[in-house]
Formats: sequence, C-alpha cells, structure tokens
Amino acid sequence: MRITSKGQVPIPQEIREKLGLWPHTEVEFVPDGDGVYLRKVKDSPSRGERLVRHLRGKSSVGMTTDEILALMRGVEP
Repeated sequence: MRITSKGQVPIPQEIREKLGLWPHTEVEFVPDGDGVYLRKVKDSPSRGERLVRHLRGKSSVGMTTDEILALMRGVEP
C-alpha cells in the first residue's frame, strides 16, 4: 500500500469491519519505535449518537408528537 499525495492510506474493508472503523470514526496515530499504530479514540460519540445529532431538528412534518404517535397507532388524536 502507498501513501497518496494527500497523505491518505486506504484501510482494507476486512480490517475496518473487524474493528468497527465506520465513516467519521475518530482515530489517532500512536508512534511505536520505528512504526506507528492506529486506534479508535475512546471518548468519541458513537455512530448512533452522531446520527441522532445530525437528524435532530430536521423534521418539517408540522405535527405534534402526540399526533404522530396516534397516526402510527391508527387511532384518533
């Protein structure tokens, strides 16, 4: 594998899946003698937390929570 002109190195899919390195996962490079290893940042928000944060406040339905729940349950509000 080679480092690109932008300083990027592809991480093989098998390794990303095994370690849970999804898009936007925060990682850090740790020097170790003549080498370096990569690890996930422990206190970074989870994938679900990032998704909820991204979606919060985006709805434009114009219905109250009670109206939405009633609609989902098939009852009159």
